[in-house]
Amino acid sequence: MRTRTCAVALAGATLAAALVPAAWGESKTLTDADRIDILRGIEAEFGKAKVLLPRSKKPLPYHSNGAWDARQWVEMSGDLGPAARVGDLVQITKITFESDRIILQLNHGVKGGSHWYDHVQMGMPDPTMPMPGAGGGTSAPGGTSLVVLFHDKVPSIQSADLKKILAPVIDFDQHSATQDYVSTLPPAMKTAIQEKRAITGMDRDQVLLAMGRPRTKDRQTKDGVDFEDWVYGAPPGKITFVTFQGSKVVKVKEEYAGLGGSTVPDLEPHD
Repeated sequence: MRTRTCAVALAGATLAAALVPAAWGESKTLTDADRIDILRGIEAEFGKAKVLLPRSKKPLPYHSNGAWDARQWVEMSGDLGPAARVGDLVQITKITFESDRIILQLNHGVKGGSHWYDHVQMGMPDPTMPMPGAGGGTSAPGGTSLVVLFHDKVPSIQSADLKKILAPVIDFDQHSATQDYVSTLPPAMKTAIQEKRAITGMDRDQVLLAMGRPRTKDRQTKDGVDFEDWVYGAPPGKITFVTFQGSKVVKVKEEYAGLGGSTVPDLEPHD
């Protein structure tokens, strides 16, 4: 088969091959626990583009050994323009699992618009200076999707492994906008995000940073007041209910389902 992969893509493949865990077994496939770890560890995470990422209606093909058709990507950017240039911040906004591939949506996809960090301001050194992404010159101009192809069933990997696979094209190791943003939060909220849990007072974006996308959402009205529950986990095991009133979390409750009906008390509220 004739390929057009550029030298940089081949170099990326060599690098990724050195990073791919040797313990991947052919018979060991992705588990539900692996999926949860990937969702919690990489969804809503930021990285810096190391190559040109074109906007595309179809996910950009990227092989699990780190190879991609760099010339094709450059040519594709001539149609809809770039989603990210080298050095631009990109965010993983959605992850889809299929039997032989993992699809990553970047910056809300090809139709993505502005993001929460466009409106965040940092307190130091200048209280009016916006974070990267608010016209600071480093924000990605658009969104796209990338599909990691395994050419067989997706093996048992976790978020750290997936980041290594993506290392030739996206750098997750640098001090990112996520870390900058989290560092400006109150100590209790900062700790909660680092521990991947929700607390009262968080907004939706902060909950996404802490826990990723919920399994389900449920909206209801009580006494004329609208509430929305984000539900994490599934029986048997711990299920977390994060309740929003308006844009803020007003209650976080954990229960254990399918394990004899035992429950834990509501978490203590935080300002």
